[in-house]
Amino acid sequence: MPFRALGLGNHILKAIGDAGYTEPTPIQKEAIPLILAGHDLIGIAQTGTGKTAAFVLPMLVKLDRSAAGPRRGTRALVVAPTRELVVQIDENARAYGKYVSMRMATVYGGVGERPQIDALRAGADIVIATPGRLLDLTGRRYGDFSGLEFLVLDEADRMLDMGFLPQIRQIVRTLPKDRQTMLFSASLSSEIESITREFLRNPKLVQIGRRANPAETVTQFVYEVPMHLKPALLAHLLKDPQMNMVLVFTRTKHGADRVARRLSQMNVPSATLHSNKSQGQRLRALKDFKSGAARVLVATDIAARGIDVDGISHVVNFDFPPHPEDYVHRIGRTGRAHAVGDAISFVTPEDHGALRSLERFIGRGVVRKRAEGFDYGAAAPPRQPGFGGRRDFGRGGHGGRGERRAVPGDKPAGAGGSQRRRRRHGGGRQGGSGGGPGSAKPPKKAKGWWPWSR
Repeated sequence: MPFRALGLGNHILKAIGDAGYTEPTPIQKEAIPLILAGHDLIGIAQTGTGKTAAFVLPMLVKLDRSAAGPRRGTRALVVAPTRELVVQIDENARAYGKYVSMRMATVYGGVGERPQIDALRAGADIVIATPGRLLDLTGRRYGDFSGLEFLVLDEADRMLDMGFLPQIRQIVRTLPKDRQTMLFSASLSSEIESITREFLRNPKLVQIGRRANPAETVTQFVYEVPMHLKPALLAHLLKDPQMNMVLVFTRTKHGADRVARRLSQMNVPSATLHSNKSQGQRLRALKDFKSGAARVLVATDIAARGIDVDGISHVVNFDFPPHPEDYVHRIGRTGRAHAVGDAISFVTPEDHGALRSLERFIGRGVVRKRAEGFDYGAAAPPRQPGFGGRRDFGRGGHGGRGERRAVPGDKPAGAGGSQRRRRRHGGGRQGGSGGGPGSAKPPKKAKGWWPWSR
C-alpha cells in the first residue's frame, strides 16, 4: 500500500518522498486512517516500527487543513520521556512538515530556557517536550494551551517507568478536554490501560506484534565470557570491519566512560552518552555517531529509546540487562525499518538467571556463540586504575555505581525522603548511606538522576 492511499495531503506526500519512504509500516497503515478520522488512539508496537511517523503525519495533515482559521497558541503537544527522544521527534516532524507552514518548538532541560520561553510566548503550533521542563515553564505562565487540538504521549511505558505519571497528570489537567489524544507505547500493561481510561475518550486500539518480540530482522547471539575478559572480547570483535556502526550498552555511566577510554587506547573512534553528560555533549555524541566520526557509541539505558539512528550494524550488551524489557529496547536500536542488524550479548556466570528469564520472555532460546581466535582462558590482568575488574563493570548494587532506575511516584534526588530512608536503614557507613550516628563522614550529596529526564 502506498502512502497516497492513506489520505495524506500533497504537501506531506512530497516530504515523505523526499525522505525516501515508499510504503508505510504496519503501525502506520493501521494508525494513520484512525487519527485522520478523529479518533483517540492507543498505538502499541515494538521499537523501530515507525511509531513517530504514525502520529506526526496525520497530525500535520489535520493541522495544515485547519491552518486557514485564526491561530490561538499551541495547537499540538507531544510529551516524551527524554531529551534525545524530543530532539528525534522534532527532527522527524520538521522533515515531514517542511512544505507546510508550522511553527515548532522543543522544551527540555539541560539547556538554556530563554529560547524555549520565547517559542512558547510566540505560540508555536507544535511543542515537543519532556514533562519536567514543560511543567516548570507552564507553571510560570509561559505558553497558551487553551486552544490545544492534539495531545500525544509517546513512549508512555517508559514515562511510567521513570516516575512521570504525577507530572503527566498535572499537564493533562491544564489542557482542554475537547482534544484528540494519542498514546503510543511498546507495551500494553495494566498501568497503561489505567491511564488510557483516565486520559483518552473511547480510544481505538492498534497493536502490532507482541511486546516480547524483538524485531525479526535482528540476529541475536550470546557470548559466554568471564567478567574480566569482557573488555578484551569487545576489542577482539571490533577487529571485524563489518562492525562499522556499533552501539555498546553498559549498566553504569562510569562503566561507559571506562569502555570508551579503552576504545580510545585502541584508536577506535568512540563517543559516550549517559546522564552525566551535558545536553551539548550528548547532542555532539549523537551527531558524531550519525556522521561516522565515531564508530562506536557507548551508552547507558537512558539512550535505549532516545536513539533513532539509521544504519546501526550491531548492538552489544557489554553488561547484560537484568530486565527482559530493557533487552528488547536495546536491541531495537538495530534492525530498524526492515533493515538487518546483529545483537551481541556478553553473559557472565552471574547473568545466567537473567538470560533464562529473557528466553522465557521472548519464547525462544538465544544462540550461544564463541569468538574464533579468542583466548577464553586468559588470566585476569593486573588491576589498572580506571579500567577492568568487578568494580568497574559491576551492577549498581554490587560495588559499581548503578544508574538509578526510577519508579512511578519516585522523587528526584534531594527532594525529600532521603533522610527518612537514612533513619530507617540506620544511616551508618556500613549501610552505605552515611550521615547517621557514629558515621565517620557527613553524608555524600546524592548524585541526581533527575535533571537529564526533565
